[in-house]
Amino acid sequence: MHQDLPFFNARIEPDGGSFDAWREQSLLDSMEQGGLQWPSSCRSGSCRTCIGQLISGQVRYEMDWPGLTAEEKAEGCILPCVAYPVSDVVLKDPFAD
Repeated sequence: MHQDLPFFNARIEPDGGSFDAWREQSLLDSMEQGGLQWPSSCRSGSCRTCIGQLISGQVRYEMDWPGLTAEEKAEGCILPCVAYPVSDVVLKDPFAD
């Protein structure tokens, strides 16, 4: 069963690669462990350098209020440095624009 695995499948679209998104590790750490590039700075959820768009899937935060507005959350924005996966995820490539 997929839910017994310690990680989820993650992709960066359109063609930024895929990586194992570990349940107990931030998405940013999992990406870097998988050899993928993502903008980052503070790694604590406040500087917003790593802000990204979650195309599909779900994440959780261990902090009360990561540096996102309610509008950004509603639009699917996440902070990968403090976001932990709770399902398979697909992120929009921040370098694709």
